[in-house]
Amino acid sequence: MSDLVLTRPRSASARNVRDIADDLGYAGDFLWAFDKYKATIVELARDRDLQRHLEIGGGRDPLFLPDEIESHGFEVTLNDISAHELSLAPDGYRKIVCDITADTAPATLGEGRYDIIYCRMVMEHVPDVAKMWENIYAMLAPGGIVLSFFPTLYAPPFVLNRLMPEKLSRLLLETIFPERRPDGGDPKFPVFYDCCFSDEKKIKPMLERVGFSEITVLPFWGYAYFWKLPGIKQIDAAFTRLARQRNWRAVSSFAYVVAKK
Repeated sequence: MSDLVLTRPRSASARNVRDIADDLGYAGDFLWAFDKYKATIVELARDRDLQRHLEIGGGRDPLFLPDEIESHGFEVTLNDISAHELSLAPDGYRKIVCDITADTAPATLGEGRYDIIYCRMVMEHVPDVAKMWENIYAMLAPGGIVLSFFPTLYAPPFVLNRLMPEKLSRLLLETIFPERRPDGGDPKFPVFYDCCFSDEKKIKPMLERVGFSEITVLPFWGYAYFWKLPGIKQIDAAFTRLARQRNWRAVSSFAYVVAKK
């Protein structure tokens, strides 16, 4: 059962995502981003009474487990481009196999159907992110919210991942972090990093053209990829601290992008 506690009454004024992040202790650190992603969505849903959820790329590892869905009173639809990945998710969801960038995606998943749509570590695998945002907008109900959590350029590991041949990047990841990829339990997919930035000047115009408003970009710095490399680990940690202190978004490592229809 989830350990998240919904502390605000539904009648309270809706907070923006920056206020929610501050209430949850936002500090721009990547560990916070992973640890508080679920809590951020829960608080958004509570404040705005967002009950109809779509998780894009939910696959085998959906954000909310069936008992959490029941506890929070959510209705969750899982989407994935892979029928196999979606088949590995527990029962208790509405599951739809669909390419989120396809012209038919809104009709397949439901136009205007969802109060909130979210995804984590998905957009870097999408070759046409602008089309993904367009489809998300079409599937949101009026006043609906989207939250996308993705890695950003130009963090060094992601630049390397983008530039390397896929076979080489897969080999390096499996060598450095063998525990993360046992028996295909955490498969690696091709990456594009299309429009994966935390710079609001690069993100906002694209979303505003689609029709979104109240666009917020929360940047995060740090990652674990160099933790097993003595010397490089210390140098990278010092640079990361400086980048975070000075808000150098060009070298952030992750971002939340939140917007309203």
